[in-house]
Amino acid sequence: MKFDDLIASISRETFERLVTAVETGRWPDGAMLSEPQKEQTLQLIIAYQAKYLPGDEPFRVGADGQLVTKTKKEMRASLSASDQNARNNLEQSIARFPLTDTNSDS
Repeated sequence: MKFDDLIASISRETFERLVTAVETGRWPDGAMLSEPQKEQTLQLIIAYQAKYLPGDEPFRVGADGQLVTKTKKEMRASLSASDQNARNNLEQSIARFPLTDTNSDS
């Protein structure tokens, strides 16, 4: 089986189990991962993420296997856009309550 075929055969559930195994250092049955297993599992995770779960992180592996980087200008632009989205979400809040109780008898 070729590496690309192996990546294509991984289900989302299997991917999540691989991630958990690397994070905890154990397989779901409790057996410890050996160092070669950790390395190979990390390679599978990185390849799967690059192909099926593209992100917008500043440093990541692209679908072509190359490292994708952002310039400072691109990173600043994405950060300012996320700050603006956060501000918009605050402005569209469902309810607001005063911090002081105006109906108290004191």
